[in-house]
Amino acid sequence: MHLTKQVEYDRSRPVKGVMKTVLSGAIAIVLLAGLATAAPEKSQVVPDFPGTLVNARYVYVTSYDGDQFNPAVLPEDRQAIASVQNAIEKWGKFIVVYKPQDADIVLVVESRPSEDILAVYDAHGWPHNQFLWRVMGREGLQKNETPLVSQMRKAFEKAQKQVHG
Repeated sequence: MHLTKQVEYDRSRPVKGVMKTVLSGAIAIVLLAGLATAAPEKSQVVPDFPGTLVNARYVYVTSYDGDQFNPAVLPEDRQAIASVQNAIEKWGKFIVVYKPQDADIVLVVESRPSEDILAVYDAHGWPHNQFLWRVMGREGLQKNETPLVSQMRKAFEKAQKQVHG
């Protein structure tokens, strides 16, 4: 009688080791991606404000889809218009007007979950002309904080010093 001992080979063992390694790597990537998005953004270079607009006095704020009273405008854009108007009034440099024909500058906003936009147009050619200045950023046009308007203010004041000395 020949006795042989059969040894069962556990094939799942090496797979478990590989799975554990792959899973650990995937978790590390997800954590690093989360940290990268949670980290504060590097300071963006603010573009130069056009010197031709430093003497402007009246500003009209709208969105790409229409003004704040247009029912087709998304609520996020309507809120962005109001936030920008409030920030402009607090700044005191410009007078907010409610008709584009009364403005020297048109500020056009767009607020999306991925990114907000603030663009400056010369009112005398708007809406057919190209924007003269624009900044974009996440959460840049929120209700109580408008960092994109702050960037515009810094760029405007820098341009004003260059033009007026």
